[in-house]
Amino acid sequence: MKLVMYEAQGQRSPGLLSEDGHQIMPLAALGFEVPDLMAFIRLGDAALAELSGKAVFTDVAISTSDVTLLAPIPNPEQDVICLGINYMAHAAESARYKKEAFGGERPYAVYFSKRVNEAVAPYGQIDAHADMVDSLDYEAELALIIGKEARHVAEKDVKDYIFGYTVLNDVSARNIQTRHKQWYFGKSLDGFTPMGPCIATRDSFAWPPVLGIRSYVNGELRQNSDTGLLIFGIDHVVSELSRGMTLRPGTIISMGTPAGVGMGFVPPRFLRSGDVVECVIDGIGSIRNTVIDER
Repeated sequence: MKLVMYEAQGQRSPGLLSEDGHQIMPLAALGFEVPDLMAFIRLGDAALAELSGKAVFTDVAISTSDVTLLAPIPNPEQDVICLGINYMAHAAESARYKKEAFGGERPYAVYFSKRVNEAVAPYGQIDAHADMVDSLDYEAELALIIGKEARHVAEKDVKDYIFGYTVLNDVSARNIQTRHKQWYFGKSLDGFTPMGPCIATRDSFAWPPVLGIRSYVNGELRQNSDTGLLIFGIDHVVSELSRGMTLRPGTIISMGTPAGVGMGFVPPRFLRSGDVVECVIDGIGSIRNTVIDER
């Protein structure tokens, strides 16, 4: 199943997306009186199973052409947890950009957080922040959403704690990252987290999900990989994090980006105002965002 947040006539609502992507069935019409997908996630596995049994589209379904799709979790309650350099080829290009030696080993996962005051809609705009950013970059990533409280979860049990998956563009200001010698500020500017177009529930894919992941800039293919190449997989990441911290329902974990980001080219190919960035993950969908300069 694919779940979405949408806006129609000034009202934001959660819904179920049809297989062809052309219709939305409001969750309220299926008996779930919840204001957003976060509230639905909190209802737990029983609600997800009940929805699966009710997933019928009737004449109250809405055409997607009549609504505006929003990020599935527009205002995350906590910072997004991100994986750094979690594809080997991206680790190599990152080291090359920073003029660092890379020995081809990554013994421990690299975690950082990304503040998201409001996630950008699937077809919304990325603010270039051109007054402070001269090296705007894109990163197509698979993001997972935790479905129930996770603490001390064994790797073999991780699947049961996943609610679903979405597409996330971890937009990054490379000059700010370099200047401050850490990633938080350079990845947390307003408008730096396009997300969507939906949440594909965990039963949408075999476990662990091995999905093609790509990005395009102005129609040109830049990243082309699959999530089977993650250095640290979902089972490892959720289990490791849950050993020392409680992961609450609705927690978003973004699993890192493959090679092909702007900084990986020689010379680098960063984004400019007017560029259109598309991030695609097979089985979930695509997000397409235009870079603008709001100065």
